[in-house]
Amino acid sequence: MAGDNLKVLNALDVAKTQWYHFTAIIIAGMGFFTDAYDLFCISLVTKMLGRIYYHVDGSPKPGTLPPNVSAAVNGVALCGTLAGQLFFGWLGDKMGRKRVYGLTLMLMSVCSLASGLSFGSEPKSVMATLCFFRFWLGFGIGGDYPLSATIMSEYANKKTRGAFIAAVFAMQGFGILSGGIFAMIISAAFNARFKAPTYEVDPIASTVPQADYIWRIILMLGALPALLTFYWRLKMPETARYTALVAKNMKQAAADMSKVLQVDIEAEQQKVEPTVVQQNSFGLFSKQFLCRHGLHLLGTTSTWFLLDIAFYSQNLFQKDIFSAIGWIPPAKTMNAIEEVFRIARAQTLIALCSTVPGYWFTVAFIDIIGRFAIQLMGFFFMTVFMFALAFPYNHWTHKDNRIGFVIMYSLTFFFANFGPNATTFVVPAEIFPARLRSTCHGISAASGKLGAIIGAFGFLYLAQNQDKAKADAGYPAGIGVKNSLILLGVVNFLGLLFTFLVPESKGKSLEEMSGENEDANE
Repeated sequence: MAGDNLKVLNALDVAKTQWYHFTAIIIAGMGFFTDAYDLFCISLVTKMLGRIYYHVDGSPKPGTLPPNVSAAVNGVALCGTLAGQLFFGWLGDKMGRKRVYGLTLMLMSVCSLASGLSFGSEPKSVMATLCFFRFWLGFGIGGDYPLSATIMSEYANKKTRGAFIAAVFAMQGFGILSGGIFAMIISAAFNARFKAPTYEVDPIASTVPQADYIWRIILMLGALPALLTFYWRLKMPETARYTALVAKNMKQAAADMSKVLQVDIEAEQQKVEPTVVQQNSFGLFSKQFLCRHGLHLLGTTSTWFLLDIAFYSQNLFQKDIFSAIGWIPPAKTMNAIEEVFRIARAQTLIALCSTVPGYWFTVAFIDIIGRFAIQLMGFFFMTVFMFALAFPYNHWTHKDNRIGFVIMYSLTFFFANFGPNATTFVVPAEIFPARLRSTCHGISAASGKLGAIIGAFGFLYLAQNQDKAKADAGYPAGIGVKNSLILLGVVNFLGLLFTFLVPESKGKSLEEMSGENEDANE
């Protein structure tokens, strides 16, 4: 049995990089494209929702979402994602990767479309509908994390496995970019067609009735890329590692892999004794798992948790930072549609210059310098740039120094993506046993999303001005942007320390990393 096992898996480990590997990257990556588009496009439309549904007559500033509504709209998808990661991660190990994979995509497509619809026209009913569907959208997105990473790691050969898993994750960069570009196109078209004065000139006319279509169109488009790859997901065979190591069906594993990869796997199709079962099939909560993988799981969960606190607090609230440094003019000097265009343009520039290149640098170098080195370097530079932004913060707010601030801010993003944002996704898919791989990846990812929720909600309140009179409407006084950035620098430094718990998996087979070779040979 052990010999048979290793033969099929060895054939996968040494298989040449083929066309099918790239197909798998696109099929798995489209989920991440949708994830990023959906999670980040909401930050483009929150200001518009405030203008449309929370306008206050006679107010000198346009309407904004009340703090609790803003937190719910921004954060409810993250809560859904956390639940989805745990649930689908567990289900992927129980039922198999393939059977659950189409389900997550369907959920994402349906909920993307539904989040652009609303029952009723009262602010309360519009927001309630939006939050309901965004929670379930997040739930589907959550399932995509452990399943895509596990499927890609189990298909790949050991030489280029890191690059393949990172490439799936890097599709997020294109999702963010597409969200920004599409929002710019839609808002520019609407702005040209429906001319409106600025808020200062005419508060009511600055938000044209047609603006209500813009945010709905932007949100609903998230369903398109997911739907395009739905058919291909259903056609994907189950991964050989799941079939061989978990379902214990050697013959099926060999047949499946011969079909999609040009590898001739013959010896494994001999009889496999059904009575032979691995002695070492310890569970997640066993003492054996704790001894062998306990510190690894602590390493993957803690680093992802700390990274996402920093990453999401920056990303979801980019527009506030842009406004604070004057990249986006005061809201009252623009109409509603122009504001969406300006925020989208700023976000697209950051994505183009730092986010997307960062992801692909990881893809290029992960199998050369290794996961550990990239993660350590990323956390180190994120810490350095955070402190460099924070301590002389007043210097950066002067008009002459704003470009410098944006460059430093972009570099923080670059090193998040050419660093822990990619590696925390790759490593949990490589170092745990096949029967627990999807579950452990789900736990690590959910821990990251918990960090994202803390980052997103915490930063919303923390970054408020220390003088309550200058804070946004409805918010208590915070610790200010400067102190928030110092705090994020400390978080990044802790991430650097916890990286030392994570093992290096470059160039090793999955069975070598998880210890399944030894189990099989016992």
